[in-house]
Amino acid sequence: MKYVIALDQGTTSTRAVLFDKAGRIASSFGREIPQIYPAPGLVEHDPEELFFSSLRSVQRAMEIAGAKACDIAAIGITNQRETTLVWDRATGKPVCNAIVWQCRRTAERCSELARDGYTPLIRKKTGLIPDPYFSATKLEWVLNNIAGARECAERGELLFGTVDTYLIWRLTGGRVFATDYTNAARTMLFNIHTLGWDEELLKLFGVPRAMLPEVKPCGGDFGFTDSEFFGGEIPIRGVAGDQQAALFGHLCEAPGDAKNTYGTGCFLLMNSGEVCPEADGLLTTLAACVSGKPQYALEGSVFIGGAAVQWLRDGLGIISSAAETEELAERVKDSANLYFVPAFNGLGAPYWDGSACGILSGITRGARREHIVRAVLEGIAYRVNDVLRAMERASGVQITRLAVDGGASANDFLMRFQADISGCAVVRPAITEATSLGAAYIAGLSCGFWKDMGEVRGCKDIEKTFVPEMTEAERAGKLEGWRHAVKKARA
Repeated sequence: MKYVIALDQGTTSTRAVLFDKAGRIASSFGREIPQIYPAPGLVEHDPEELFFSSLRSVQRAMEIAGAKACDIAAIGITNQRETTLVWDRATGKPVCNAIVWQCRRTAERCSELARDGYTPLIRKKTGLIPDPYFSATKLEWVLNNIAGARECAERGELLFGTVDTYLIWRLTGGRVFATDYTNAARTMLFNIHTLGWDEELLKLFGVPRAMLPEVKPCGGDFGFTDSEFFGGEIPIRGVAGDQQAALFGHLCEAPGDAKNTYGTGCFLLMNSGEVCPEADGLLTTLAACVSGKPQYALEGSVFIGGAAVQWLRDGLGIISSAAETEELAERVKDSANLYFVPAFNGLGAPYWDGSACGILSGITRGARREHIVRAVLEGIAYRVNDVLRAMERASGVQITRLAVDGGASANDFLMRFQADISGCAVVRPAITEATSLGAAYIAGLSCGFWKDMGEVRGCKDIEKTFVPEMTEAERAGKLEGWRHAVKKARA
């Protein structure tokens, strides 16, 4: 066995990556996913496109590497979380398009749940809050709005799954109907303490139990792919939601280990071990692990990360590319007391203030393009720091190391400022495909491709570590200015 395959089915693209025994990328192939917007605030995907893009990506990645099915030890699947699919048990035909995690069609239903006092119940059982982000209200919407869906579901004729479940079902020819703990934990139907579907929540959302997949550990046995797809059967031995896979890919195994993905937004997760902490302003979820014994994680989302840089380019027109921001920020010694709060669509964790608006605070006649660019990059780091501090308060563990990935992690200025303002080391790996790497590690450890975590750690290669150099006094002064700016944004 020469390779492990990571199949990464994301929101905007699907990618397959072959990793060798040394944890290096042997080949990869990806393709974009068309986005469907039926109306403002609604986002959908074609389920057939999700499957066929996955099938084609794996086939092409194998072709590029000259690999056959007998060369592949296992497939690990990682996926966009919370996206909801419902399909016919007998025919495999979806009853409607997949409802994407970004879709806001159930916003009013979630507000109703909060008004009716269900937030504490949902929070206690799932670690989540009522929000259209999660799967439960999407599934409820399908059952209530697609003709005949509820009747068929109650007869046991329909199946529900997140993207991982749908892909497993299709890849195994309908022989395996399963998900893993990390994806189940994002449905708002799964009790993260008992590790089972919660009857009280199923009743609340009117979901028949027969629709739901079996829930397995991330490193469980998810069957074999149908031999017709890849010229032979390949075991599926790893499944994890994308953010949990990235946490595992960074080898954040110990309580207090944290990672941040700098994408359009920023997604932070911190391993909290076997303890499931209470956390104001944060979500509690299940972390990926291969032991079968659950581990928990704190999660916080920053809505606007790289999107702020896109705004500089497409909205203001003051940069021509994201790469230009690093050089512009370095031209000036500071941001001239400018603070940029990237609250274009409210503030996420730990504030959860949907009424907040983005502001550029402290403008004087001396403010130049370089100062604005620098302030925007600093604003991203400040927001990440807000979440890190909330994680420390909730866990009682000081964060000394932040693993990073995502497009903006390539910006040395941003990474240096993140280390300075957060007072912790920022570690950028040589392979920033942390999500794919995590899926590969889980599958490879589960099937024996790598014998243990010690061997996996030997594959890890750090490209650069940024250590804090800012004085405590300087950091305190900057953070005080940031707190004032956030108050203005929330006013």
